[in-house]
Amino acid sequence: MSKTRQDDDVRSTVRQQYGQIAGGSASSCCGGGCGPGPEASRALGYSEDDLAGLPDGANMGLGCGNPQAIAALREGETVVDLGAGGGFDCFLAARQVGPTGRVIGIDMTPEMVSKARKNAAELGTTNVDFRLGEIEHLPLADGCVDVILSNCVINLSPDKAAVFADAFRVLKPGGRLAISDVVATAKLPAALERDVNALTGCVAGAADVATVRDLLESAGFVSIAIEVSEASRQFIADWMPGSGVERYVASASIQAIKPGAASCCGPSCCSEETPG
Repeated sequence: MSKTRQDDDVRSTVRQQYGQIAGGSASSCCGGGCGPGPEASRALGYSEDDLAGLPDGANMGLGCGNPQAIAALREGETVVDLGAGGGFDCFLAARQVGPTGRVIGIDMTPEMVSKARKNAAELGTTNVDFRLGEIEHLPLADGCVDVILSNCVINLSPDKAAVFADAFRVLKPGGRLAISDVVATAKLPAALERDVNALTGCVAGAADVATVRDLLESAGFVSIAIEVSEASRQFIADWMPGSGVERYVASASIQAIKPGAASCCGPSCCSEETPG
C-alpha cells in the first residue's frame, strides 16, 4: 500500500471516530479527564473563569493541555486553532483578542464544524469563524496569522511534516506556535502501535521530542521549546486503562516562532485561499 493511501486511511479512521464523538455516539479518552466537563478541563490547567459562560458542548474534554497558557494572546491578533473540535479554545482565544481580533478554527470533521458553528451562534460571538479543512492543507492565505494554537490534535496527523510546513506558510513573520500535544517518550509495544483505539486516542500517532524538534526546524521555525509534563501521565493512564500507555507517552507544551519582524496584513488576509 502506498504512503498516500495509508495516510488517507488514517485520516478516514480519525474523521469517522471524531464525527461520532461530535454526534454523541462515541467517546474518546484523548483528554485530561477521559471525557468532557469541567473536571477534565481543570486537570489540564483551565481556570473557573475560562470555563464560565461557554455553551454546552463547546468543552468536549478532548485536550491534553492548555495552549492558552503559553500563547500570550494580545488584543487584535489573528489566531488559528488546528483541530478546533467544539470550539472551546477558539472561544477562549476570542475573549483575549477582543472585537478587533479574529479566531479561525479548522477541523476536518464536518460534524465538529457544524457543532462549533452552532456553539458560536448560541454564544453570539462575531469574531470566530469555523472552517472545514485538513491541518496539513489549511484553507488560509499565506502570511496572515499571528498565532497558531492546537490541543492534542497534531499527533493524529499521519503527515506531521506537512502540518508544520503549512503552519509556517500561513504565519506572519514573527508569528508563533503555541501547542499542547502528546509526545512519545519510549517506543510503543507493537500491539499498541497497531491498535486503532490507540491511534484515535492520541497514543499511537505520537512522535518523540527529537522528531518534533527536527520537523519544526525543517519547516523553518526557530526558538523552539518543548516541555514534557511528567504529571500528565496520571491522566493519560485513564485513556486506555491497564495498557500502560502512560509509560510511553506524555503531554508536552510546544512553542516555536517563524523568523522575521512582525508585520501587518491587509483586510483581505486569511480569506479561504491557498496559493495556486
